[in-house]
Amino acid sequence: MKKCLSILAVLVVTLVQAQKPDLPSDFLSSDFHKERRELVRGQMPPNSVSVIFSNPVRNRANDVDYVYHQDPNFYYLTGYTEPHAVLLIFKDNQQSPDGEDYNEIVFIQPRNAMAELWTGRRLGTEGVQDKLAINQAFNNSEFEKYNIDFSSFDKVLFYDFDNDVRDTRVKGDLFDLISWFKEKANYPSSESLELEPQAQNLDTESLDEIMVSLRGVKTEAELELIRKAVDISCIAQREVMKAMRPGMSEREVQGIHEFIFKKYQAEYEGYPSIVGAGHNGCILHYIENYKPEIESDEMILMDLGAEYHGYTADVTRTIPIDGKFSKEEKAIYDLVYKAQQAAFEACKPGVNISRDLNESIVKPIINEGLVELGIIDSVNQRHWYYPHGLGHHIGLDVHDKGQYEYLEPNMAITIEPGIYIPRNAKCDEKWWGIAVRIEDDFLITEDGCELLSDLAPRTSEEIEKLMKEPSPLDDFILPSLNDK
Repeated sequence: MKKCLSILAVLVVTLVQAQKPDLPSDFLSSDFHKERRELVRGQMPPNSVSVIFSNPVRNRANDVDYVYHQDPNFYYLTGYTEPHAVLLIFKDNQQSPDGEDYNEIVFIQPRNAMAELWTGRRLGTEGVQDKLAINQAFNNSEFEKYNIDFSSFDKVLFYDFDNDVRDTRVKGDLFDLISWFKEKANYPSSESLELEPQAQNLDTESLDEIMVSLRGVKTEAELELIRKAVDISCIAQREVMKAMRPGMSEREVQGIHEFIFKKYQAEYEGYPSIVGAGHNGCILHYIENYKPEIESDEMILMDLGAEYHGYTADVTRTIPIDGKFSKEEKAIYDLVYKAQQAAFEACKPGVNISRDLNESIVKPIINEGLVELGIIDSVNQRHWYYPHGLGHHIGLDVHDKGQYEYLEPNMAITIEPGIYIPRNAKCDEKWWGIAVRIEDDFLITEDGCELLSDLAPRTSEEIEKLMKEPSPLDDFILPSLNDK
């Protein structure tokens, strides 16, 4: 039996090592990630080290985990997509036991033929050195014996812990890496770092400040991926507009979007898809998407974004199920569009999203419009019909890191005004259940703003026109489960 297992192990090792991954060729390069690490190092204080951990594996139920998604900061700095890893970036050169100078080191999960047979290929230390260009790469279990005196640094930069990482019992997992770091760095057992004198060099704020400054302004390589994610999301919106029919379910509409994402090789959705018909659209982050049959006199709010090679779009369209806006629906839709267009035209470097765009332009337009429609009594009336902010950065996160004091060239942002009138609102019943959000993705240029999501119709007239076109899905009819 032992001989058979040994032969099997050899065969598995040979099989896994012989397989060559068939991957797209347009990922960010190792030079991009190396440059990002250099920029972090450049902003670090003297005599400091930054410690960045990978994302934890999340359990779905029993022995099934959620599909793994890397921590965006870790991916930004390494390109590594596997769990159970930690990256150290040093301000100044360190010296290895063999006398070699280095200023960064990463500990990653080891190659394991049997594990790779079940859950997929691993880069291993040689793969990280070769493909990700991080020369000092070691198996994660070696971090336990890694000789580093964190007390010798003036600052140890890291994100504080949420204490929600499971112990997999595999030596070197993320649970172990965090435990070893805490021991090496004299991480306090109390909740406040300030209470422990030995922890005064532990800095849980500066690293995020550095990442905000870097990730908020995109490189050309990042913008290329963002443009692809946005185009994919817009094409999905277009195809759904053509396929939309009364009687479809919210989940069916979600499925069409996400099928198109996958058709274009988008790995994930950038966030849980929001598909709300009728009054469900009044729930800002409605993700149940469970309504089994959408009625012809309703609208549907569709807020979805493809994630392509780590970068996510965020596009929302609201359309009439029967292809024709009612008088009331069109009034609300056109008001939201007017507000968004005004913000778009005013968007440029130096502008503040909240103060200059939202407070000075969008809210006054929406309030004046609601007064004209008789939904509120005065422009100064407080209400919840427009309850959220105007926009946010997009990138590796759908609400990406970036400063909001003023816009800068090469920032990628959303502009997303909305009006939501739930049932039993204090206005004429004819407005109840109308929910409209129009969300587009924009690039701040040197002297203005570029609309990235122009592939998806934005005006009510353009939407009605596109919804008259035939859909490739018109003849896609599945058998009824009730006919069995």
